[in-house]
Parts: sequence; structure tokens; C-alpha cells
Amino acid sequence: MPGQDEILEFIRTSPGKVGKREIARAFGISGPQRIDFNRLLARLSEEGALSGDRKSLHKKGGLPPVAVLEVTGRDEDGDLIAKPAVWEEAGERPSVLLPTRSARGPEVDIEADIGIGDRILARITELAEADVEGYRFEASPIKRLPREKRRLIGIFRAHKNGGGIIEPVDRKQLRSWSIHKGDEGPAKDGDLVRFDLARKGRFHVPQARVLESLGNPDDQRQISLIAVHSHGIPDDFPESVITESDALKEPALSGRTDLRSVPLVTIDPPDARDHDDAVYAEPDPDPRNAGGWVVLVAIADVAHFVRPGSRLDREAQLRGNSVYFPDRVVPMLPERISNNLCSLREGESRACLCVRMIFDKDGNKRGHTFMRAMMRSAAKLSYQEAQAAIDGRPSDKAGPLLERVLRPLWAAYAAMAAARDRRAPLDLDLPERKILLDEMGRVAYVVTPERLTAHRLIEEFMIQANIAAAEMLEQRKTPVVYRIHDQPSKEKLSSLREFLDTLGMKLPQQSTLKPGHFNGILARAKTLPVADLVNEVVLRSQSQAEYNIDNIGHFGLNLRRYAHFTSPIRRYADLLVHRALVKALRLGEGALEDAEIGRLAEVSQQISDAERRAMAAERETVDRLIAAHLADRIGATFTGRIAGVTRSGLFVRLKDTGADGFVPVSSLHNDFYYHIEAQHALVGKRTGETFRLGDTVEVRLVEAIPSAGALRFELLTEGKKGRVAAPHAGDRNKFRRRRGR
Repeated sequence: MPGQDEILEFIRTSPGKVGKREIARAFGISGPQRIDFNRLLARLSEEGALSGDRKSLHKKGGLPPVAVLEVTGRDEDGDLIAKPAVWEEAGERPSVLLPTRSARGPEVDIEADIGIGDRILARITELAEADVEGYRFEASPIKRLPREKRRLIGIFRAHKNGGGIIEPVDRKQLRSWSIHKGDEGPAKDGDLVRFDLARKGRFHVPQARVLESLGNPDDQRQISLIAVHSHGIPDDFPESVITESDALKEPALSGRTDLRSVPLVTIDPPDARDHDDAVYAEPDPDPRNAGGWVVLVAIADVAHFVRPGSRLDREAQLRGNSVYFPDRVVPMLPERISNNLCSLREGESRACLCVRMIFDKDGNKRGHTFMRAMMRSAAKLSYQEAQAAIDGRPSDKAGPLLERVLRPLWAAYAAMAAARDRRAPLDLDLPERKILLDEMGRVAYVVTPERLTAHRLIEEFMIQANIAAAEMLEQRKTPVVYRIHDQPSKEKLSSLREFLDTLGMKLPQQSTLKPGHFNGILARAKTLPVADLVNEVVLRSQSQAEYNIDNIGHFGLNLRRYAHFTSPIRRYADLLVHRALVKALRLGEGALEDAEIGRLAEVSQQISDAERRAMAAERETVDRLIAAHLADRIGATFTGRIAGVTRSGLFVRLKDTGADGFVPVSSLHNDFYYHIEAQHALVGKRTGETFRLGDTVEVRLVEAIPSAGALRFELLTEGKKGRVAAPHAGDRNKFRRRRGR
């Protein structure tokens, strides 16, 4: 077992990324040694000697030997200044100096092709002590990385004599870009434009040039296009991909299990355009499993149509997933596949990959088998229609299916739900809002759909099918793209515990927490007026799920293994799992190929990034639509709840629409305000007036910027007093003072 100094030295001197696996391999740690090894790393982290996650460890406050940097500016001597592209520690990202001319050799301009805004892979050197300008790190570029495929989007503001500026639509982007006369292209004043940057002059100063006018940004029918373009989401299929999809033919029954007589049904939202999963349940006829259930989950056989290396496959991998906006869907696959060949339409024969699962009367899974099959959906039902039938109000379509199909589904789910409750996954209560648009694409209503048993039924059936897929692939020793969810980090748990202490609630201090520990907190919170607040803070303490070939389990679902299998129309990860099952079970064509196996780690990272891109685009679009909806209500007052507390102000979420807006600390009452991070509060130094996460407040709308999705409020409610301990008098740097009205 290495000592702590040996581990730290190994991390410091290693030329590449160092994680837990690399350290264990270097020192030959295996078997029972891993327990002591994990404890040593945990102690180093707790003592502040190490930072990072299991895949990338480095000295606390330091940088790894090789890192991706973003070039952010130049100093007075003309040297480039960069910051790490990824920084998960508290505080600001450290600045890294890139000397323009090397001091260790001939005077060669090593940064000739690097300018502000570039991303580079660089070798990092930590200086023994900070230099005269305060820099603790220097970097030597290894290579300039391709620019992100984000398209640059902004609002063009014309100058009288030609040229103009481009204002950003991204709220985080503070700068504007200048346009020389003649570079305006077809843009008119106020247009949303796509632009490019070219470097000009000695210091490669970026200069903008309009490439395309996208029309009036105030037209709510165009709002989702801002996110599509700004995030570089491919929204048009190349002609070659369309041609390839148009040439596809439906498969024959030969070699497939015939399930067309089984009354599988699809249960989806009422506005669903594609249907990639169908379900069926019946009592298990096996007398050895009295009271048990046979459950079928049939999923569209996308792997039959989208083959490895095809144009369709390359385009689907590039997109990673479908992206869902209130007014449109940007699909992963062309419409002929997603809405036709692979949509399990009512009454039409469709190819599927089906899992048959056996559950006992207590909901425990006793076994499963996979088959390539042909099915015919007996009915297309909405969640509301299926639930109404169970509740005694069957429609003409659902009525004939009630006894034969729907009641067995609900009975099987009752057993499975009991097993789920024993497993105790994380049980957050965070209702989602849905935007409904009118005929002109404008926001008509913002609703919170009722959470029905029908929703929970389909969710649990899909989870069990996903578990079965992961188990089958592990059993057959076939590579798996897992859906993983790490447990919360120590830093986030520490912050959560400090917050819960203020409510008289305790989270256990043991090193390994289970979702059940959080559920206990959430259950207690239901009796308090701050239940929403506790749910929000617990959510923020959680890690983000991702795709990975290394399995660490799924913390939120409390599962040892989990893979996405049930939505190959809209998620590339599921398509990879389908191909792996076809390979493992020798189910015919469309199997995972050896060339793909070698790239699974890289593709997993790529589709995880695509998922985050889609989530950001969807969230930004909702923000912009709501801002446009409220733009004509300047001066109106609203009831909301403080949803975020920062040093610079308060984020307030409105009760009726769920819209988020900002209250600058400068607009608060005449006092110094101290940010107490652990308690999510701003506290007035003189008055003790406190604004805290979860507080109900009244606000007045002061400004709405639809193109940026930004709302600014004025707080009308006075803060409460005496709830939070007073700040330390000497900690002046965290005070913010009102600048006047």
C-alpha cells in the first residue's frame, strides 16, 4: 500500500489524467487492499490534499498535469491568459499564464495560431510560488482544439453610417461584437443573426461578420430556433440521410417471434407523435409462481433499420438524442423512421425487441428473456384515457380493453410498486410545469400536469426493462453503455448538512449514504412549510447522471446496474444497448460491431455531452417563451418563491408560471447584505433583515428581455429578522450595498 506522499507525487508527476483506476494500477492495488486504498483517498480529500472525482484527481486548488484551457485575454505584456475549461471546486477558476515567447529556447512565437476565445490542450506547470503578477500556473500548449460547434447568435443593432454591433442572446455573455461596414450581410436593425468571428490585427482581436439573418427575435414562433442555432443542434437532415431512410423496407416475420395476437398497448402523452414502447401483463400460468405476473415490454427495433457505420447511424450519433421544445421536436432520426417504421402504430405490424419478465406476487423479478419479434398494437391510449378507464370512466376505445388488458397491467404494477418501495429510490417531489401554446405559437397557459398512477406504471415497467437489459449484457459478458448516477460529493453533502441543521434536521454522517436516508429527510419536510425548499436543496446536492462503460450503479434509483434500453428512437445510448443485445443473444443483423466496441467510452462521453446540450437548449427556450409572455406586463406584481441566493442577488420563481427572474442585491433595502452560502441566505448587516431560499415574496416586474430569456424584478416584501446568525464583522468582502434607487 503506497503512502500519501507517494500518491501525491505520482499524481503530480504523471503526464496525463490520473484517476482512482490509474493509481490502483500503478501500485498494484487489488482485492482486500482496495478498502484501505479507498479510505486513504477519502482521507486525503477530507484533509484538502486532493480534489476532483474518481476519474480525475489532483491537488486541492491545483490543476492536473494536462488540461483543457479556455483563452480568456491578454496581460499588459501581450501574454495570453487562460482558465481551466472544467473547474468543480469552490471559488473562481485560477488564471494560467501562456507566455507568448518561450524563455527556454529560440524566440519562436509558439502562440501564433492561438487567440482569445480558443480552447487548447495544454501541459500545466505549477510554480513553486506565485510570480510578481500573482500567477501560480504556466502552460505550454500541446494543440489548439476545434472550436465548439455552437453557432454564434445575437441581435444586430445597426449604426447610421453602416456596420453596427451584435448584442448577445446568452445572459452569461457580457460583451458585444462589432461589425464593420460591409459585413452586415442581409441583416436589418433588430434582426436575430448568425455570425462568425475572424481575427484581425496584431493581437488577433475578434471581428464579427453576419452570415445569416434569422428574422425577428420577438416572434415567439422563432424562439426555439435561438437555442437550436446557439447550441449547434443539427436541425436539418442531409439529403443523403433522407435518401437512405426512404430506401428502408419493413422486415419480414421470418426469424422473429410472432406477438401480433398479444394485445400490447401504447400509453403515452396525448400529443405524442411517436410510440416506441408497448406493454402487456398477464398472471403467470406457472403454478410454482402463484400470484406472480408475466410482463412484456416491446420496444421498436431501431437496430434493424439503423446499421453501424451507415449515414443514418453517423447522423444519429452526432445528434445523440432528440430535443423537445414546446413548439417543435428536433428528432434524432428522420421522420420516416421515428414516426413510421419504428412507431408502434395502432393496428399495424411493427418489428420490435421485446423483453419478457417474470415477477412473483411480491414484485421481485424472477427472470427475463429477450426476443426479436413482430407485434401489432391493440390500442394507442393516453395516460389520462387509461387512468380514466381504471377509475370507472372508460372511453369507447379503452372500454373493451379494461378487463383483458388494463386491469392486469395495474395489478402487475401494484406488485412491482411494492418491490420498488422496498428498494427505496430517491423520492423527490418536484412537479414539472408544461407550456401550452396557442395557434400563433405564443404561451397560452402554463400548467402542472397531474401525476397519475398510469405515469408511474409506465415508468416502473421501463425501469425494469432497463435493468433486465443491463443484467443480460453483463451475464453474456458483452460491453454495456451504462446509465450511471454517482452519489453526492462530500462538498455538496457538507453544504446540505449545514442547511438542514438550520431546520433542526439531521442527515447521517456515515460515509456511504443511501437514497433512503434522503427520503427520510423529505418525508419529515412534508410536515413543514418549507417542503418545496427542502426538495429543491436535496435535488441540488445530487450528482448528474451520465453514460459510461464503467459501472458505478445508479444512486438515485438505488440500483447496482442500469442501462437505457426503452427509447432507441430518441436516444443513441438505447440504440447501442439494442445492438449489444442483438450481438450477445445472436438475434440477427444490426449487432454491435467490434469497431464500435473500441469507441464506446468516447461515444458515451459524446452522447452525455449531447444530453446536457439538449437540456440547456430546452431550459433556455422555456425561459425565452415565458419572458416573451410577460414582456407586456412590465410593472405588474407577482407572488413567487426565492429559488436561488447568490452574492449578487436573489433568483425568484413565480408561482403561476414557474418563470425565474433576478432581483439584484443593489435594489434591496439600504443596508449591507452578507451572503451565507450554507444557509442559502442574504442577511442585512445593520437591520438583520434576511432573505432566504424558499421564502414566499411579492415582486414587481421591472424588465423582460425575451431574446435572452431574462426577467428582472423589484422585491416588494421585507425580509424576516432573527432567523440566521449574524456574519463575522471582519468578513467585508462578502457584503453588498444598495447603490440607491
